[in-house]
Amino acid sequence: QDGEALFKSKPCAACHSVDTKMVGPALKEVAAKNAGVEGAADTLALAIKNGSQGVWGPIPMPPNPVTEEEAKILAEWVLSLK
Repeated sequence: QDGEALFKSKPCAACHSVDTKMVGPALKEVAAKNAGVEGAADTLALAIKNGSQGVWGPIPMPPNPVTEEEAKILAEWVLSLK
């Protein structure tokens, strides 16, 4: 499954869009912030699966109903956005 289709099939789009900040940052902002960061795909996959807090401000990102493989696909797709 490709990242964009997976993104649209999960709750991600309730808080994120590719180009525009909503509740959470635009996915392109996430990609830019993590560009060239070693291990970024693994770190992002963990945040997608388990949730995170404080990285982009006070609003926490809840854990998402994804498998580890889906989280990895999503993370790699997000990081590929320019």
